[in-house]
Amino acid sequence: MSENASKKLQFVPFSSTVSPGFWYQLVDKKLNVFKLNDSAQEINGFYMNSDSGGVSCRHTVEYDSFEPLGTTPSLCQASHGRLYNKNTVEEFKEVDKKELLENEADLIWNDIKSGRAIQEPSLLVRFCLLSFADLKKYHFYYWFGFPTFLHATDHLQVEKCCPITDEISENNIAVLNDAIKKFKGRKSFYLIASENENFKNPCCHDLCEFSSLANQSKEICFVCFDPSTAAGHPGWPLRNFLLLVSMHWMKELNGNIKVICLRETIQEGVKTISNSLFLHLTYDLTTTSDLFTNQLTAIGWERNRNNKLGPRHVNLAETMDPTKLAESAVGLNLKLMRWRLMPTIDLEKIAKSKCLLLGAGTLGCNVARALLGWGVKKITLIDYGRVSFSNPVRQSLFEFSDCSTSGGRPKAIAAAEKLVQIFPGVDATGMELSIPMPGHPVNTNEKTLKKAREDVSTLTQLIESHDAVFLLMDSRESRWLPTVLASAKRKLVINAALGFDSYLVMRHGVESKSEDQQKLGCYFCNDVVAPGNSIKDRTLDQQCTVSRPGISMIASALAVELFVSVLQHSEGSQYLSNKTEDEVNDNKDDFPLGLIPHQIRGFISHYQTILPTTHSFSKCTACSKIVLDKYGEGEIDFLMEVFNSPPQYLEDITGLTELHKETALAEDEILEFSDGESI
Repeated sequence: MSENASKKLQFVPFSSTVSPGFWYQLVDKKLNVFKLNDSAQEINGFYMNSDSGGVSCRHTVEYDSFEPLGTTPSLCQASHGRLYNKNTVEEFKEVDKKELLENEADLIWNDIKSGRAIQEPSLLVRFCLLSFADLKKYHFYYWFGFPTFLHATDHLQVEKCCPITDEISENNIAVLNDAIKKFKGRKSFYLIASENENFKNPCCHDLCEFSSLANQSKEICFVCFDPSTAAGHPGWPLRNFLLLVSMHWMKELNGNIKVICLRETIQEGVKTISNSLFLHLTYDLTTTSDLFTNQLTAIGWERNRNNKLGPRHVNLAETMDPTKLAESAVGLNLKLMRWRLMPTIDLEKIAKSKCLLLGAGTLGCNVARALLGWGVKKITLIDYGRVSFSNPVRQSLFEFSDCSTSGGRPKAIAAAEKLVQIFPGVDATGMELSIPMPGHPVNTNEKTLKKAREDVSTLTQLIESHDAVFLLMDSRESRWLPTVLASAKRKLVINAALGFDSYLVMRHGVESKSEDQQKLGCYFCNDVVAPGNSIKDRTLDQQCTVSRPGISMIASALAVELFVSVLQHSEGSQYLSNKTEDEVNDNKDDFPLGLIPHQIRGFISHYQTILPTTHSFSKCTACSKIVLDKYGEGEIDFLMEVFNSPPQYLEDITGLTELHKETALAEDEILEFSDGESI
């Protein structure tokens, strides 16, 4: 803008910026300090001087805005604000915006009239922040107000508005710059007194020194820290400052106000004021005598991104929700493995896998924890037991409080709840379910028979709805039914079993669609006897799984690693473990995690591990074609017959009984031959 005495001065309004850290602090204050108190809370902000990127009049609130006013960043000035955080979105909408802004403007007006703003000129830059924080969804609604007064500066006429370089010589700008640097108490508003209008020997002073300097006939020019970068238009803070000057010093100034809108920048590492704006304003004393006796109208609500008067909204669910933060952290760890070590691993496939854990004891707890580490989001735990006092030290998802209640808490439910506490992003479910077993009759009465049928139906539905089944129970016969069901449904089964100083981890074979491919064996394929009641006629130590404490952790970890390795192979659960270690190393795309064995048998007593591979046994009591065909024909009726019959029933239909007879006959012939030879 060039010299133009008829043109009114226009100001660039503030543009608000809210640091995410501010919302973090607001959430914490709301939960722990403010609670339901929605009265005004003192906060502070700052506005900056920047001519980079076209940013103009930016006003910011930061994470430390709730703290007492401290040191502001370089090229910035402090502002005083009040926060009105409402408890509901309805309250946020119903606030009388006009009244709220007028109340905030009254604070400025009172500070101007009382002269307090002369002593503390930063009080002229105030703001209010009306907000509502949806703490469930982490959505924030907010509206900034920067109160000033309508028509309060309309009486001022612009005599000159130009770059400072047009008004002051380069040498005098350098002298003025040095004077500003030496001003120890530099504030957002102050004045410069010089010997003449050409700024000879300028010196910086506080506003409260105006009267004494005016009496010395000094040439006075006010300085306003200007956040605007617009050519010819100063920033918003100048409005209230000009009102202060007009009210207190209009007569001493004889109707002339000179202002340097200070725009400090850093050029080549040195602060300079050469981009500043120079203003010469005048007013007519005869027409402004009643200016300060009338009620002033407050304005200053910020426009939203659509350039309309209205609030703004920000969604920080992805960055503030602790669940999302935990998911991000877990995902980052896995992605780092992929980025640095295993570029072909499919993390999405792992995350989407739905895992059913049968058994929530020592093995179940550790397997669940390891699955969390791999990013599995859906885990269902099944167990019929309750947490006892001996459990927490060995079973990692339980605490003493879980067993101190009457009878102990249900294991599966307690374990699932603890998984959610560890990682809220997991969909963990615990169910009390009794698994019917061979050797444990269920036809004792109508009630038990009905319950058994319901349990079988529930287990069938669970296996159908999950991608992988982990058998982690403490008895051989409890693994039979899920083995049959999973074989029939072609589901991946990972089995883990413990001895005192040994363990077995294996994956059950899945029937291939190709008739030429023989599937891998299951847990029962190496047996030549049907599962029966393993608890009958056994002492306490024989009934319980007594093992070295570290065994379960090793077996659980291997079970999960085997599961993940199978998922990554192109053939999945149908892969036959027929590759050598060298072949695996030469084909990293199919084996990003290395070898995929059928079985892992470990012996801790001498720290030995072997990796045997066996194929399905044609007379297996669980996964053989004979058993699966019988199940396909009779389903629950066939299963009920197995439960209520002695173990010989399964041995008869699979041909094991005949095999036993043939073996016994062969042994008799050998013995007889041997005895004859010895004679």
